[in-house]
Amino acid sequence: MRVLPHTRTTVGPRLRAMALPGLVVASVALVGLLTSGAFAGASPHHSAARAADPRAARVSDPITYSLPPSSDVTAGQQLFEANCSSCHGTDAYGTDRAPNLVGVGAATVDFWVSTGRMPLADSSIQPVRKPPRFDRQQTLSIAAFVASLAPRSTTAPEIPNVDTAGANLATGNVLFVLNCAGCHTVTGAGDALADGYFAPSMHKASKTQVAEAVRTGPGNMPRFGTGTLSDRQVADIVAYVTGPIQHPDNRGGLGLGGIGPVAEGFVALLIGVGGIMLIAFWLGERA
Repeated sequence: MRVLPHTRTTVGPRLRAMALPGLVVASVALVGLLTSGAFAGASPHHSAARAADPRAARVSDPITYSLPPSSDVTAGQQLFEANCSSCHGTDAYGTDRAPNLVGVGAATVDFWVSTGRMPLADSSIQPVRKPPRFDRQQTLSIAAFVASLAPRSTTAPEIPNVDTAGANLATGNVLFVLNCAGCHTVTGAGDALADGYFAPSMHKASKTQVAEAVRTGPGNMPRFGTGTLSDRQVADIVAYVTGPIQHPDNRGGLGLGGIGPVAEGFVALLIGVGGIMLIAFWLGERA
């Protein structure tokens, strides 16, 4: 049998040369993953450090509830009769156009009026947030009048004052995802519901309004009492909504309105790949 002489081939070096860029890219990706993991791993420790902040120990009651002074009732009655009684009735017991308000609590009235959802011209449509008709004092006066129509009760929430100094954003994030994101989305931008209704955006809600919505359950929103969410948990949610939700830290670049990874990926592909193709065509024409 004839033995062929050994010939040296260049396949090995070529493969190594071709593999080198891949190894570089893989190394950079690995470093990126490890770095991001380090930062992600640092986040819980950072949150724990914030939770252990001495300020948190000083805040025994993150939410305090109160009624407007009784001296506001008379002015509130006048405002109610002029702007609300045509639908809710002069005694606030409701009509065929609007529900009974007796016993709903000051927080319910404050939420609807301060967000501009009431008064409502057409009661057949879902109210939307708009500039309020009344200033803060007038709103509190209306709430004082409605609250005066029924005795104080745990089922009629009073106006909350939320202190988020000792709030835990990590806990607020978890609670928001579990209880709110299903309707309001993880970015708080709101979304469509059944039968033409929608969950509104939370991007303009104040601390008081977020807590009022949680405790009173306006519209189709469920009501979360203290047996479901404690005041500490509500304060954590309020801190998360009025913090990262309303003021996101878009470290990756433009936030694009927080519309989600699918749409954001499409924009990246459209601009990135499209731009590369245009450059390639331009270079081809020049060649």
